[in-house]
Amino acid sequence: MPRPRPTEVLAEWFGLDDDFDRLPADPRAAYRRDVWLGLGLTVLAVAGMELARSAGYLWGDPEPPWLLYTLSAAGALPLVVRRRYPLAVLATVYAHFLLVGLTVPDVVMTQVLQVVYFMTLYTAVAWARDRRAMIIVVTASLVAMFGWLFWQMAVSSGMQQFAENEGLLDDPPGLFPPLGAMVAQSWLVNFAYFFGAIALGQVTWHGARRRAQLTEQATTIERQAAELGRRAVVSERLRIARELHDVVAHHVSVIGIQASAARRLLAKGDAATQDPRVPLATIEAASRDAVEQMRGLVGTLREIGDDGDDPGAGGGRSPEPGVDDIARLAEADDGLDVSVTLVSEPPGGVPAVPGALGLSLYRTAQEALANVRKHSTARAVGITVRVDRRPVPDDERFRGGFAEVEVVDDGRARPGSSGSGLGLVGIRERVATHHGVAEIGPRVMGGYRVRVRLPLPLEES
Repeated sequence: MPRPRPTEVLAEWFGLDDDFDRLPADPRAAYRRDVWLGLGLTVLAVAGMELARSAGYLWGDPEPPWLLYTLSAAGALPLVVRRRYPLAVLATVYAHFLLVGLTVPDVVMTQVLQVVYFMTLYTAVAWARDRRAMIIVVTASLVAMFGWLFWQMAVSSGMQQFAENEGLLDDPPGLFPPLGAMVAQSWLVNFAYFFGAIALGQVTWHGARRRAQLTEQATTIERQAAELGRRAVVSERLRIARELHDVVAHHVSVIGIQASAARRLLAKGDAATQDPRVPLATIEAASRDAVEQMRGLVGTLREIGDDGDDPGAGGGRSPEPGVDDIARLAEADDGLDVSVTLVSEPPGGVPAVPGALGLSLYRTAQEALANVRKHSTARAVGITVRVDRRPVPDDERFRGGFAEVEVVDDGRARPGSSGSGLGLVGIRERVATHHGVAEIGPRVMGGYRVRVRLPLPLEES
């Protein structure tokens, strides 16, 4: 790869082709502070001029005081809009420097106005939105400043008189000629002054651009994470709808078949008082109609979800797993020690868990185990299934008892294996579907826990 030319490096450093526009985070507050800063420096410039005049620092015959005050104030006042119009302020202030410096040089040499000139140049580089215009205006200002400096040294005899008065010409104290050293020192100070302001302004501009890029990246990541979460929720809801369809459709289909068989059997005998075939035929028609409508609804959902990946999609109609199938999750021979414990109160209550709830508990344990295998250093996992028909005090959701699965491991997060978190989103979606409770997170004593509790329906009396 060829090395970039110096002009390309400078163009990159000054951001000539960059589309970043630096603006204050709170423009109103920033512009208000600029007004106060400009007014404060104006007052200080006038006060500094009077102090210099009173101390006798002005050369030659002093100008009228009102003129000195006016010129000092005119040099500092444009800073009230320094960030609103940075290049216009730079051109105005440095035009003031050049014109006043050629006519009344005592004014521009005061300390406050020197600070003003530095701040104006820094602001133009740090806040200019048009970087190419900034280069033009700054270059013109530097040419004017160093041109003025050259003129002052060419026409002024102050350095010569100072060297003669101090006897430096007769007995030079250093390695360099006194007059040459004075000129070189003056140029060095001004070089550091002007280019220091430019460098500081450009570094500040780069810092602002970097912060803006990080903010934009954070916003993009947040938006993408929200979109991924939304897709995960939609995908999980589609999978829940399909599973609910399979469970309910199976039972409703059985109802339809049984009702049809009963009607045919009864049709062979004589009805005593009322023909039972009519309500049985209604049951048959209603069950088949319900199954047909559910299949149409789920078919619509599948069409909507065809664009995204659905990890739970399947074309078969095999029986869905339930609570009894959780023990099969421990059969995988992958070095992970998985133990399954079943607790039922009263004993034998597991078969009473509805198919939809049992499926959700199975999927929760399956997802939790998958997360342990992918993202944890755990060597052992305990799965506890609890089915309790006793009502839970102070919680109306669990008046009919609850079915619960808890997955606990003894590991910690594996470095460099953080997941997207979408599996946990799916677990929470399942819990919300059944109006249950989920507790997911690290344990105080180490390891990780996933616990899901779903309400059982009230037993019919």
